[in-house]
Amino acid sequence: MLTAIVGINWGDEGKGRMVDLLSQDYDVVVRYQGGNNAGHTVVNERGKFILNLLPSGILRPEVTCVMGNGMVIDLTHLHKEMESLREKGIEITPANLKISDRAIICMPYHVRQDCLEEDRLGDAKYGSTRRGIAPVYGDKYLKKVIRMGDLRFPDALDKRIDGIVEWKNLFIEKAYGSTPVDAAELKTHLKQLAKEFLPYVTDTGLYLNDCAKQGKRIMFEAQLGALRDIDFGINPYTSSSNTIAAYAPIGAGVPNLKLDNVIGIMKAYSSCVGEGPFTVEAFGKFANDLREAGGEYGAATGRPRRVGAFDAVASRYGIRMQGADEIALTKLDVLSYLDTIPVCTAYEVGDKITTEFPFGEDLNIAKPEFTVLKGWKCDVSKCRKPEDLPKEALEYIRFIENAVGAKIKYVSVGAEREDYIVMY
Repeated sequence: MLTAIVGINWGDEGKGRMVDLLSQDYDVVVRYQGGNNAGHTVVNERGKFILNLLPSGILRPEVTCVMGNGMVIDLTHLHKEMESLREKGIEITPANLKISDRAIICMPYHVRQDCLEEDRLGDAKYGSTRRGIAPVYGDKYLKKVIRMGDLRFPDALDKRIDGIVEWKNLFIEKAYGSTPVDAAELKTHLKQLAKEFLPYVTDTGLYLNDCAKQGKRIMFEAQLGALRDIDFGINPYTSSSNTIAAYAPIGAGVPNLKLDNVIGIMKAYSSCVGEGPFTVEAFGKFANDLREAGGEYGAATGRPRRVGAFDAVASRYGIRMQGADEIALTKLDVLSYLDTIPVCTAYEVGDKITTEFPFGEDLNIAKPEFTVLKGWKCDVSKCRKPEDLPKEALEYIRFIENAVGAKIKYVSVGAEREDYIVMY
């Protein structure tokens, strides 16, 4: 069984929470793209955890976790993340964590370049997390990167660093007017980290193929959502990788394998970190109350998230891009304080009303059309079966199902691992 768990919208939908829950039924959990530019927040009986790079399955001792070739890995950040988990009693060894030898290292100069470019853009900035993600993915396609497996060959690595640094300083020093990158410092930096991480580095594609042959259940964990996909998202306000489920086998190192199931995650309302068009964005008291009720602050950056009503137009598009077979709806409990709940069911674009997600400038001028539903005004966090939910909450769930054209299988009613309902 090969399952992908992916975001339907702008990211921050609660994928980590669902991976942590559903990974009890899987042997292997794989992160297949992205870096430490987003985070998954997981709350279970062992505490609260914020994961930026490690797969959320790392919190289950019986699960083996894989960091795939599609990822870009800041080793300094990974070291801190691993140590933080170990301090909370989470065991991490080469037996339960495997890092692809083809995964790319996000270098300190990538972070510098990211910050310099955002500063140069000023008010036209893309909303980068300043973690070096765009520069390192750009360098990947220029074939000027260091991969995890390169740490095995120190002499060849030294020569490669010299060539890359000479090229990189054309940007850092001459284009941005910043201090040049020091190649000697980088060599020392990587050699120190190599001692720690080389035991984890392996051919994860071969490992996952063997797991599939043995009939093991594999889960592919995405970062961010469909609307942040480099090809199908709200470009240029996207991530720099493919967040869609179709990329999962490629980013994991097993392009020969096919997914059996895709679980799409979406919130019971909308949230968004970063810049770019966000048609349902709310302001004023409604936005402030919703943000506080949902704790809507970025797990990786701490930035306040933009919030708004559930967006059926964007969600329908995201479900199509992800090829989602079933849906998990998170944070239903957050809406319990509302007397009435708006849902965006169409966009006004110029003089037309559309239910299809627009492209380019049409998206920039789109305005939301709302349908207002009655709230349930009671605590649903203790509900564990569909029949436990108040009638208005069930009507809200069914309305969303009809609006997006997909069945909702899981509904999360709280932050704890067991705070969820299986709808069918």
